[in-house]
Amino acid sequence: MLALLALAVLPLIPGGKQPQLAADGATVALAYSDGKTLYAAVSTDGGDSFAAPYGIAGAAFMVGRHRGPRVVVKGRRIVVSAITDGMLVAWNSADGGRRWSEGAVINDVPKSAREGLHGMAIGPKGEIFAAWLDLRTPGMKVYGALSTDGGDSWSANRLVYASPDGNVCECCHPSVAIDARGRIHVMFRNWLGGARDLYLATSADRGLTFTAAKQGKGTWKLNACPMDGGGLAVGPAGPVTVWRREGKIYSGAELGEGKDPALAIDPAGKPVFGWTRAGEVILDGESMGPGGFLSLAAGDGVVAAWEAPDGIRVQRLRRLP
Repeated sequence: MLALLALAVLPLIPGGKQPQLAADGATVALAYSDGKTLYAAVSTDGGDSFAAPYGIAGAAFMVGRHRGPRVVVKGRRIVVSAITDGMLVAWNSADGGRRWSEGAVINDVPKSAREGLHGMAIGPKGEIFAAWLDLRTPGMKVYGALSTDGGDSWSANRLVYASPDGNVCECCHPSVAIDARGRIHVMFRNWLGGARDLYLATSADRGLTFTAAKQGKGTWKLNACPMDGGGLAVGPAGPVTVWRREGKIYSGAELGEGKDPALAIDPAGKPVFGWTRAGEVILDGESMGPGGFLSLAAGDGVVAAWEAPDGIRVQRLRRLP
């Protein structure tokens, strides 16, 4: 069970969508877009308060159904990525969000990221890996790229996974995490034998090669895309995943009914799970009120952000004994 510490409704412009959180210690970074401008807001007190949002860039950014920006933070380095005109672009700040770089394009084939779905993570040495759904060749595939200079430049793109049946699931976002050993983990929804199940691909060579394994024992035969990619984080024992199968949420065992799951690993090493059920945000089984598209991040504590009817809400959380 969780207890609430503080609630902050940020001074966002109307229409802000698809919030994404990242945390490192007491620094929490929030990224979002209204479809016209890419924004970042930064907290230095663990999510109790945030500075005014900064407009990083203006363009026709993809938002909706997890097609919003992604964000990572380590120390004073913050990197925000978003997709516009089929291009996955990353902006970075080296001073905690006060000044931002020009955008660096990640996908090296023009418009190959036009589906608009991606994930990003930062590792123990500041390495950053981005993964996205890619259409550079016939059939939807998962591609990735690595940055070792804080997001200023990106490696040649590498294939993460190609389904032997021709496509991965076309509209479910990938998730990325990097563990303490530098192994890169990418979770995505596959399309194999008519089933739309979540797979976890892992690389031990900085994203050059990956091996993939299905998550969970059940399967979901579906002739459609659920537009729901799940959540991924690294715990003390390794990667932790949460996903939707049909109308239920799983992380190994069944957690409840709903969709759009998210998770973070709290400072004690325990997972905090959230999702949407019947138009309400659910955190560890408790309703937080109306909303959807939950994001969770853990630094000194756990912070949640979601789309609510009156804007993007951000809440800091504490687990009860």
